[in-house]
Amino acid sequence: MANLPFGFERPEDSPGFLLWQTTMIWQRQIKKALEVYDISHAQFVIMATLLWFEAHGYDTTQILIVNWSKLDKMTVSKSLKKLVSMGLVNRIEHEIDTRAKRVSLTNKGKELVHKLVPIVEGIDSGFFSQVSVTEQKNLIQILSRLTTDEQRLIDLRLANNNLKEQNA
Repeated sequence: MANLPFGFERPEDSPGFLLWQTTMIWQRQIKKALEVYDISHAQFVIMATLLWFEAHGYDTTQILIVNWSKLDKMTVSKSLKKLVSMGLVNRIEHEIDTRAKRVSLTNKGKELVHKLVPIVEGIDSGFFSQVSVTEQKNLIQILSRLTTDEQRLIDLRLANNNLKEQNA
C-alpha cells in the first residue's frame, strides 16, 4: 500500500472525520425541515440567537452574532440581508458605534422563529436520543470545551502558521 499521510489506520478512527460525518447527517435533517419555510440553517441560527439576545437584554450587533454563533462574517452579512428582505429582521445603524449595525427581529420574524425552534429542537432530541443522557452531557462538556477555549484556537493558528513556514 502507498505511504499515505494520514495519522489514522481507518477513517472512522479520526475524530475530525467522525465529527464531519455526524455534523453532515444532523445538518441535513435540519436543512430539510427548514426548507419548507425558505430559511437556511444559518438564517435560523441567527434568528434564534436574536430571539435569545432580545429576551436577555443584549444590545445585539452583527459582530456579537458572529462571535456567539461562530458563523463567519460574510455568512452573517448575507443571511441578514436575506432576512431583512423577507421582513423577518431589522438592521439599522447603531446609535453609539456608527460602524456597527444593530439587529433585531420583526414581529413576523419572532412569529416564525417561535414556530421553528420547537421543530429544530425536536430534530435535536431525536438525533441525540441515540445516545444516553449521560453521554449527551459528556458530549456537551466536550463540545463546550472545544468551542470556548480561545487560547487553544490561538495555539492552533500559531501551529498552522509555523507549519506553513516550515514547508515554505
